[in-house]
Amino acid sequence: MAAYIIVALIAYAIGSINFSVLISKKIAGFDVREKGSGNAGTTNMLRSIGKGAAAITLICDILKGVVSVFVAFIIHKIFKELDGALLVQIAALAVVIGHTFPIFFGFKGGKGVATSLGILLCINWKIGLVCLVFALIIMAVTKMVSAGSVTAAILYPVLVLCQVGKEYFIVPGSYIVFSILLALLVAFNHRTNIKRILEGKENKLNFKKN
Repeated sequence: MAAYIIVALIAYAIGSINFSVLISKKIAGFDVREKGSGNAGTTNMLRSIGKGAAAITLICDILKGVVSVFVAFIIHKIFKELDGALLVQIAALAVVIGHTFPIFFGFKGGKGVATSLGILLCINWKIGLVCLVFALIIMAVTKMVSAGSVTAAILYPVLVLCQVGKEYFIVPGSYIVFSILLALLVAFNHRTNIKRILEGKENKLNFKKN
């Protein structure tokens, strides 16, 4: 039990490193949470600072998910008697929670989309790529990053349940529960965006802007 708690704490700490705040203060001299939507994420970095800072933030946030899953893998290598899948799932959820509620930055962080992408690419890169492509298509059509993010999050557990081939509907119960929890967490983080989408007031991204 102690190992699972340690993995959760390490992943939460990794998630709590808010690169958008660090980068915005270093490059622009202000906290990105004080600008635009107030969100500490890639989209607000793009709108408030520019493409370069947004790209760096995106990569760093994806790596948070990757590193957290890697930590779980290492712990499982050391303690082989532990449930490796459960370790990964705990680390994955903890890093997204840390990203959303960072202890180092007043518990006000981002929405966990990029970090979740890093997690998906590690756990099942095929499903991760499908979700990424689907999100990009929705974003291109609607010009709303939030719409692509939320619909891709919802798609994730659906893909887990409908894996093609011999594994069709044969997936561990914990993985199904995990995929649903991760989708719900991302959707919860976008609750204000969902409300604005339903009201027709959601901000649209201008891809021609710097």
